[in-house]
This record gives sequence, C-alpha cells and structure tokens, in this order.
Amino acid sequence: MNSSSYTRFLPLSLYGFFGGLCMALVSCGNGSQTVGGTAEETFVAVTQMVDRPALNAVRDGIKDELSAAGYEAGTTLRWEWQSAKGSPVTATHIANKYAGAQPDVIVAIASHSAKTVVDTEQNTPIVFSAVADPVEAKLVKDIKKPSGNVSGNVSGNVSGVISPPPLKQQLALVQEILPSVQTLGVIYSAGEDDPVDTIGQIANHASELGIIIEPIKVLNTNEITEAARSLVGTVDAIYVPTDKTITSVEAVVQVGKDNQLPVFADNVKAIEQGAIATISFDHYDVGRQTGALVVKVLKGTRPSDLAIEPVKVLKLSINPTAAASMGVELPDSVIVRADQTVK
Repeated sequence: MNSSSYTRFLPLSLYGFFGGLCMALVSCGNGSQTVGGTAEETFVAVTQMVDRPALNAVRDGIKDELSAAGYEAGTTLRWEWQSAKGSPVTATHIANKYAGAQPDVIVAIASHSAKTVVDTEQNTPIVFSAVADPVEAKLVKDIKKPSGNVSGNVSGNVSGVISPPPLKQQLALVQEILPSVQTLGVIYSAGEDDPVDTIGQIANHASELGIIIEPIKVLNTNEITEAARSLVGTVDAIYVPTDKTITSVEAVVQVGKDNQLPVFADNVKAIEQGAIATISFDHYDVGRQTGALVVKVLKGTRPSDLAIEPVKVLKLSINPTAAASMGVELPDSVIVRADQTVK
C-alpha cells in the first residue's frame, strides 16, 4: 500500500505526527535517503533492525556481491539502506517507506526486519538474510518452496539465507577441546525477539553430549561482567551466543582469563575478541551468498522459485593465545583442522 492510500485514512492530528516522524527517519544517520528516483537505475532497498557488526558485515557482503555482478552503487545501482536503531515503530515506517518507493528488491536483514517487511509489502520481491528459522518466524511456509514474493538465505540468517548457529557442532567442539567438561554456563540476554528458542536448543544438544547447561540471563551490557563472575566455580566453561545485547565477548573473556575459566562463543568475531574457538560462518560470506540470490531476482527469477539456502561455508576458528591465557591447551586434532588461527 503506498503512502497516498494509507494516509488518507489517518486523522489529521496523526497525519502531521507521522509525516514529521517519516522526515526524521529519512534524515537519520544512514546517509541521504529518498523515495522515488530514476527509472534507469536498478533499485535495491536494504533494512536492518539494529547496527551491529555482524549485521553490517552481511550488508557489506550483499553490496559487494551486487558490485561483482555489475550493479555498482552510484552508477548502475541505486542502493539505499536504513537501520531501525532497535525501534519496532521505526522498522514499520522503514517498511512502509520502501513499500511506497517500489524498489526492484527489498533486502531485510535479521528476523524482526524481515517479518516487518513481509507483513507490510505484498508486491515487491523480498530477500531476507541472517534469519535462523524463516518458517518459525512466519516469513515463508516452506523452506524448499517459499511462497509469494519472499526468498531467504538462512545462515544465521535468509535468501533469504538461513543462518542458525551450528550449535551441535559448536558444543561438540567444546567437548573435543575440554573432554572433561560437565557443566557449561550460557550467558544470554532477556527480551530477544528471535522466535527460535536458542537456549532450549543449546540444552538439547548439550544433553546429547552429557553436558548440563547453566543459563544466566542479562538485561543489558552492564550486567555481563557480573553474570560471568557468578559462573566462576560453578561451571567448567562458558558459552556466549551473540544477540542484540551481547555484541562483544570481551568482558566475559576477561573474567575467563582472571579465573582460568574457558570461554567459547558462537561466531568468528568473538574468537578475534578473545574466545577460544568456534565452528561458525563469517557474516560477510552470508552477505555474499544473499547477494547472489538478489542478483538472481534482479535478472528475472521469482523469489518463490528460489529455495531458501542454508549457509554454505562454515569455518573452524581458533585462538591459541586466548586458550593458553585460560589454562587450555588446544588438541592437535583441532589445530590441524582450523580454517582460521587468530594470532
């Protein structure tokens, strides 16, 4: 529904409010954004719920894949992106704006943005990325045959590309590195809106390996250090999934170093920040994979004809220095398989 058709039903008192809010949205810190444009340029509009390094890497990968296919921003491609900065209201306004602008493709990064766009737009092709489970999120009815205009790359995330963290492999890696592990502390944030029950999945996979998890919830970043300290002496290691609150593991890593308590995480960036090891995907690679789906849509393939793709590339990343600082010696079986070794 375009802006002219839905605004005429708003009371005049609200019209001025929403008009001002939309103007503020257009000018928020994502660069100059406009509705409409030249018909000659291919138009790709990108939205994400928050500015987070992992999601920004997805966006960069999408843009670079488009460039490699000849869609160059500023010349042959009109590229726009906006972050909702964590606000569901702003996410809805972005979705409405893009619906009115009628781009060639809307790309939605992560579950909330994808669901907002899907609920708003019925005509424009949509490709989602960094979504763990698009069926559970009610983005599509069938991963193998997405309905309507939506396709998703799930890695994480959606072509959408599906991108759920490979929890089973990650926990098996923890056990390979620490064969005697019996209890695993898991720090996660309250209020995550991803529909997937990550803690429940971690508990199920851990149980299969004979590991008991001790989950501890934080409300904000200020509580992360204290949460990690509360696990000292009660668990054999800590595992940290990444979410919109826990975007860095550095505070947990410091507690691990101070107390010889091994710290593991679910993403490559966390290994660079000092966690010991993970099997995961690179979010930039997820973006490149998502971008390839966008290119197919731009060249005429209907999203409904594209199966949602799982992440194609997983990498074993290790940080031997971090391991040593927490009293852990990485086994040779892990070292020789590593795709990335952080120095």
